[in-house]
Amino acid sequence: MKNRLLWKLLLTNAFPVIGVIFLIVWLAIDKLAARYFMALMKTYNIPTEETHRMFLTSIHQYLWWAGAVALGLAVILSYLLTRKVLKPLSEMTDITREIAAGNYSLRTDIITGDEVGELGAAFNKMADSLERIEQLRKKMVADVAHELRTPLTNLRGYLEALNDKIVPPTPELFQMLQQENLRLVHLVDNLQQLSRADAAKVHLNLENVTLSELILQVMHLFSLHFQKKNIAVKTRFAGHEATINADRDKLLQAIRNLVENCWKYTPDGGEVVISTFTVPTGLKANFQNSGPEISEKDLPFIFERFFRVDKSRSRDGGGAGIGLAITKELIKAHGGDIGAASTGGKTDIWFFLPR
Repeated sequence: MKNRLLWKLLLTNAFPVIGVIFLIVWLAIDKLAARYFMALMKTYNIPTEETHRMFLTSIHQYLWWAGAVALGLAVILSYLLTRKVLKPLSEMTDITREIAAGNYSLRTDIITGDEVGELGAAFNKMADSLERIEQLRKKMVADVAHELRTPLTNLRGYLEALNDKIVPPTPELFQMLQQENLRLVHLVDNLQQLSRADAAKVHLNLENVTLSELILQVMHLFSLHFQKKNIAVKTRFAGHEATINADRDKLLQAIRNLVENCWKYTPDGGEVVISTFTVPTGLKANFQNSGPEISEKDLPFIFERFFRVDKSRSRDGGGAGIGLAITKELIKAHGGDIGAASTGGKTDIWFFLPR
C-alpha cells in the first residue's frame, strides 16, 4: 500500500510540474525567443531561414536534455521526500497490526511538528488509552474473580461439611452462610450499578433539582449510622442555591456513595463536614471526613475500579472498591468533574456539576 501511495504522489506531483514547466519553456522559446532572434538577424542582414532552423534545433536539443535532467532530479528528490513523509504512516500501520494482535507497548516516533506529527501524537495517545483500558479490563476480571472466590469458597466448604455431617446445622452457621450470600448479592449489585453508570450518559432523565435537598435526604438515611459511631456531622450549604438540571436518582446514588464513604472511613468520635458552593459555571459539593490520610501516591487512583488504599483490608471493612468508581461515572455522565485531596488528617472528595 505504501508503494502504491508513493508512486501516486510522484505521478501527481513531480511529473505534472516538470511537464508544465517544460511546455512553458518550449513555447516561450518557439514564440518569443525565436521571434526576437529573427528580428536581430534581419537587423544585421544575416540570412534568417537556415540560421533560424539551426537555432531552434540546438535549443530544442538542449531543452530536451535539460528537461530529462530536471525530471530525473525531481523524481529522485520527490521520492526521497515523499518516502520520508510516508514513513510515520507506515510505522503506524505496522503498530496498528501489533495492537490488533494484543501488543499495546509500541509507539510511533514523532519527528515533525506538521500534520503527520500531530497524527502520530494522536495515534500514540490512542494507543496509551487502549493499553490502559486493556490493563483495567484484565485487572477488573482478576479483581472480580478474587472478590467472588472467598465467599464462594466459604459457601462450598461449609455446604460440603454440612453434607458430610462434619459440622452441625446450627442457626449461627446458617446466619454466617446467609452473610456470605449477601456479600455475593451486594457485589453483583455493585457491578450492575457500575455497568449502568457507564451507560448513564445516554439514559439521563433530566429535571431541575436542588443539590442541598438531595444531600439532606441521603443524610437522613445515614443519621443512625453516624450516631452509632458518635460522628459529628456538619452541613454548610450555599445561600440562594440555584437548581441544576440532573437525573435525580443517579445523583442521589452518587451522593449516597460519598456519604457512605464518610461514614465508613471516619473513626469513632470523628467529624464529617458536607458543603456546597456556588461557582460561576455551576455548583460544587465537598464531602470532608476526619481520619487517616490517603497517601499522595494512592490519591490519583481512588476512583479506579476495585482500587483499595489498604490492599489487605477485608470486604467487611471497606467493600470491593467500586463505590467511588460508580460515583465518578455518574458525575461524568452529567458533564461534571470529581476529585479528591487528603491533608492534615482530613480527606476531601468533591464534585462539580454544571448548570
